[in-house]
Amino acid sequence: MTSNGRNLGMEHPVYMDHNATTAVRPAVGQAVAHALDLTGNASSVHGPGRAARKLIEDARDRVGALAGAHAQDVVFTSGGTEANNLVLNGWKRVLVSAVEHASVLKVRPDIEIIPVDGNGIVDLQALDGMLADTSIGMAPVLVSVMLANNETGVIQPIAEVSALAEKHGAQVHCDAIQAAGKISVSMADLGVHMLSLSAHKIGGPQGVGALVLSPDGAALSPMLLGGGQERSRRAGTENLPGIAGFGVAAEEALNALSDTARLAVWRDRIEEELGRHTGVHVFGAGAPRLANTSCLTMPGVAAERQIIAFDLAGVALSAGSACSSGKVEPSHVLAAMGVEMDEAATAIRISLGWTTTEQDIDAFLAAWADIYGRAGTTGKDVEAA
Repeated sequence: MTSNGRNLGMEHPVYMDHNATTAVRPAVGQAVAHALDLTGNASSVHGPGRAARKLIEDARDRVGALAGAHAQDVVFTSGGTEANNLVLNGWKRVLVSAVEHASVLKVRPDIEIIPVDGNGIVDLQALDGMLADTSIGMAPVLVSVMLANNETGVIQPIAEVSALAEKHGAQVHCDAIQAAGKISVSMADLGVHMLSLSAHKIGGPQGVGALVLSPDGAALSPMLLGGGQERSRRAGTENLPGIAGFGVAAEEALNALSDTARLAVWRDRIEEELGRHTGVHVFGAGAPRLANTSCLTMPGVAAERQIIAFDLAGVALSAGSACSSGKVEPSHVLAAMGVEMDEAATAIRISLGWTTTEQDIDAFLAAWADIYGRAGTTGKDVEAA
């Protein structure tokens, strides 16, 4: 393990896939280990049970603070996917943006898609028209729009989305999984009723997340039944080590928000240097974006070939979402933005994180130049070179 907390192995010294999963912070590992040493069930009233309960409630305070919400409004889940599923089921009508994560888009077959513009920003005029459409009836409506896109880093105008929803009597869910820890998140400022979070995007353990509810939101219909945990909103014995780690990660991520300025400088350097090559396109560059994220093309070289070549060069990155069974598939996000399939097929995602160093940026740029130089514009099998 290096001094900045990385344990990537000698064959992968450069990790640039933090939007998929970022490195666990040292204090988080210590919190998880401490929780594993406890024996009590948090639902028990004896001393060991109360000790476990205290860890959970301390974590609830910290996760609530990350979202600008009250601790009692935090519902712990097995991750962001469960949080999204938990909130989207139970509505008669659900409107979601075309660039949402698959854990929103695939929850139910009857969702209505809100289009986006060429930068991936939700079309507010189209949303207004969809909400005003009374031909569908007056069923309860939920609008679900993410705060920041996991592939492009584009930040959505959630406050404006919420204002439109309020005008039409709808409620708003916001997937803030990629945004939390990178930009300030406040449910009150965003005007949303429900907000999803995930621990492993902010330096916490995998397999734990949260759905945060506003006091004026609709009643939550639990998916898991059989116990009174999480105030009867999500049955099942709590993941004590995961939740304890999540709480510490939330606190550390909130305290480290200023670190994004460092990442912005390096992200901009990457885009500036690679932008000197003809045909390199940075997607979403015309919109506000997360400081750590860049989705860009290597002209003429398929993304799958790039990923293999970078992997062989000791650089770990991706072509978009990591939730596709390890497959490199056409990006629905870029398709929704109107990007031609041939160009989208050459796009990779670079995402920086708290362990990133300037040496990582140098190594990535050198690897990019080498891979592109060997491939030229023919898209040949660079991984075999």
